[in-house]
Amino acid sequence: MKTLLATAGLLFVSMCAFAQVAKPCEDLKADVAKKLEEKNVTSYSLEIVAKDKDAEGKVVGTCEGGSKKIVYRRTSTPPATPAPEASKQEPRTH
Repeated sequence: MKTLLATAGLLFVSMCAFAQVAKPCEDLKADVAKKLEEKNVTSYSLEIVAKDKDAEGKVVGTCEGGSKKIVYRRTSTPPATPAPEASKQEPRTH
């Protein structure tokens, strides 16, 4: 019985450590941006900074094993969006 409890305890601890695997910051930043867009938030910035660096704004997530954080800050202009890919369209001929 003690062996079963010890094994279960070790599995629980290893699962907790696995849950905190280093998620890439760019992936987390994209997830946060998607959630903000779903809530119709338009004027904001998300910045990836080292965890020990002071930054203005609210920390909305940590990434890369807790070594970095993502900071949300309201701005007066919407975030930049990538330009649409016009090169994939073929030119029209008349």
